[in-house]
Amino acid sequence: MKVSVYRKEHFNAAHRLFNPEWSEEKNNEVFGKCNNPSFHGHNYDLHVKLAGPIDPATGYVYDMKVLSDLIKEHVIKKFDHKNLNLDTDEFKNLNPTAENIAVVIWNILRNEIEEKYDLTVRLYETERNYVEYDGD
Repeated sequence: MKVSVYRKEHFNAAHRLFNPEWSEEKNNEVFGKCNNPSFHGHNYDLHVKLAGPIDPATGYVYDMKVLSDLIKEHVIKKFDHKNLNLDTDEFKNLNPTAENIAVVIWNILRNEIEEKYDLTVRLYETERNYVEYDGD
């Protein structure tokens, strides 16, 4: 029996979507205003889902305080109020699209959370745009 638990966190970050192998015209054509050389920002909502068995001793699938602390220490502290292109190692050479940010966050958390738990990261870039990654 698997039960899913969710933790929601929030961070703010700036980025520029840009492919250095393309001309400025091509970048503008593909990324539009998201290619602004002065960057732009988002208020990201991060939903982390863990699925696994209920521990008979605690009644928990996963201690939510521990999950919150992991996310804050390894994700929020790293990305909140940062320029993803300039201030983070993860996006020095990786275009910080919502898709890539979700995969990076998943990989960070996967290193901290036991494999017995299924892990899914859902990242809202806006209220209407979000991406989800589960390792597949």
